[in-house]
Amino acid sequence: MIQIKAATGAGCDNPHPCRTKEAERMRRAIPPICAALALAGCMAEPPGRAPGAESFAGLCSSCHGAGGRGDGPVAGDLPVPPADLTTLAARNSGVFPRDAVIAQVYGYPGRYHAGIMPEFGPLFGGATVTLTAADGAQVETPRALVQLVDYVQSLQRPRTGDPG
Repeated sequence: MIQIKAATGAGCDNPHPCRTKEAERMRRAIPPICAALALAGCMAEPPGRAPGAESFAGLCSSCHGAGGRGDGPVAGDLPVPPADLTTLAARNSGVFPRDAVIAQVYGYPGRYHAGIMPEFGPLFGGATVTLTAADGAQVETPRALVQLVDYVQSLQRPRTGDPG
């Protein structure tokens, strides 16, 4: 049998040094740590950030800019300028066009994007919520997509002449 000297200088008769009490405690700690990291990854947003803000930063800001005004770092390289997302409601008689924004972001091949804006639908897996569309239809919609669109709605600027 192999003897291993411990830090105290005492001999260790354990043929598997990875089975020491300290190693066993560490081995037991790994699953809860992994579970905590997995749960942290499931959080929609970090505390203090608006739901959808992180998705916007990762999916939209390179073209539309951090504030949604169409001034992202790659906007100048695109054949069509990105929309100013802060004026969607103003351009729609003061009403945020929620259903149209959801459809635009989610994407339907050949319908909206003209090959310029990516179709993000496949990225919005996970939990869904039931939304009532403007026509009254009940639509199962990815929660992350709803949060992103809610965030875009929060970026709306008042119409010219409106107080605020």
